[in-house]
Amino acid sequence: MSPEPHQPPALPPAPSQVDRADGPSRQHATQQVSGPVPSPSLGVTPLAPVPHLHFKSILLMLMTIALSIGALGYLLYARGAFENKQSLVLTADDSEGVSLGMDLTFSGFPIGRVRRIELADDGSVRIHIEVPEKNAHRLRESSIFTMVRNILGATSLKAYTSDWDDPPLPDRAVRPVLYGDASAEIPQLMASVRNLVNNLTGLTASDSNLAQSMARINELGGNLSQAARQGGALKILLGESQELQQLQKALAQVNTLLQSLNRTVNHADSQVFGQRGLLRDAQNATQQLAQLLQASRQSLKQIDAILSDAKTITGHVSSNTQDLQTLRASIESNLRQIDALMGQLQNTWPFAKEHQMTLP
Repeated sequence: MSPEPHQPPALPPAPSQVDRADGPSRQHATQQVSGPVPSPSLGVTPLAPVPHLHFKSILLMLMTIALSIGALGYLLYARGAFENKQSLVLTADDSEGVSLGMDLTFSGFPIGRVRRIELADDGSVRIHIEVPEKNAHRLRESSIFTMVRNILGATSLKAYTSDWDDPPLPDRAVRPVLYGDASAEIPQLMASVRNLVNNLTGLTASDSNLAQSMARINELGGNLSQAARQGGALKILLGESQELQQLQKALAQVNTLLQSLNRTVNHADSQVFGQRGLLRDAQNATQQLAQLLQASRQSLKQIDAILSDAKTITGHVSSNTQDLQTLRASIESNLRQIDALMGQLQNTWPFAKEHQMTLP
């Protein structure tokens, strides 16, 4: 048996032919197409067609454009593009360190931004700053603007307001800028340091006045040390003269006199304030005198009583006279005792008469 010849599979009709078919012919062509579909070469099932794909792609594009415009508008709003602003012009001699977009700060907070820098006809620099109206009330007519150039770090623009009662700063106001350049003082500082180093070098040189003065002080210290070992400070002040010997003798005599005076004072202390001293005797005599005065006071009281009786009783003159004689004798006895005690006090009291004390 001879093998049957290989016949290729029937291909579907062309789309143009199917489109040109009408009515029953179109249905017949559709039935032929819906027959077995050949598998693709990669083995992937083809995707089903998406309905309204063109409309959906246009809608996605419009949404993307709207979101981009909204994000751009919000960014401009956040950056203050739609906010009312006030213009401020600062004049300076040099714009070194100033750049577009630099902030104008007030108490550390940005209140404005540099928008333009231009060179004027007179050679000065005009720095145009835009200040939002919500921050413009912090700037007054008396406000001061400074430009600080730091040694380390960028240049900064700062505003200071001291009098808040002044009127607000008008729009398009022109104000000068005060400089605060820390690096400008470096050459002066280096010159001062150089002069200081030169002065220190001159002071520490071997032939300088300071070195010579220190040598003289060292020599004087050696002389003082040697003189102190030999004769003390008096020899340093007076030298080996006759005045030194006289002064030494006078000091020895003063020392002897002080010792004698000390012994005399101790002896006088024992004589006056000792157990058998004059002060104790004076105290005893004073006590006795007080007792005698008390007895005299009692006698006087008795006299007063007798006199009162004498006034009332005049008939007993003889008996009362006898009593008066006895009382008179008693009073005379007391007065004699007082007289003797006063004499004893004059003899024993150390301050009643002049006493001479002879120093040994």
